[in-house]
Amino acid sequence: MSNEEKIEAAVFRRLLEHLDSRKDAQNIDLMNLAGFCRNCLSKWYMAAAAEQGVDVDYDKARERIYGMPYEDWKVKYQTEATPEQLAAFEKNKPQD
Repeated sequence: MSNEEKIEAAVFRRLLEHLDSRKDAQNIDLMNLAGFCRNCLSKWYMAAAAEQGVDVDYDKARERIYGMPYEDWKVKYQTEATPEQLAAFEKNKPQD
């Protein structure tokens, strides 16, 4: 592994630590502000694993990103989206 890859891996771990410390930052907030969320990171993780020939399913990828099974995280930390959050999401969501 190159120094650049080691640095990138450390940054990724730090991002996960930061998100874990900010469970108050809901996915819809992240999507509205930054255009990605924990679920996006999970999909990127799964895709990167596939590029390396490693089979990681979506549930395992989300567990890696959330630090626990997704269903557990939802019960413990996910709040109901407000009408304002939903409106902002509809306005800003990517168009396929």
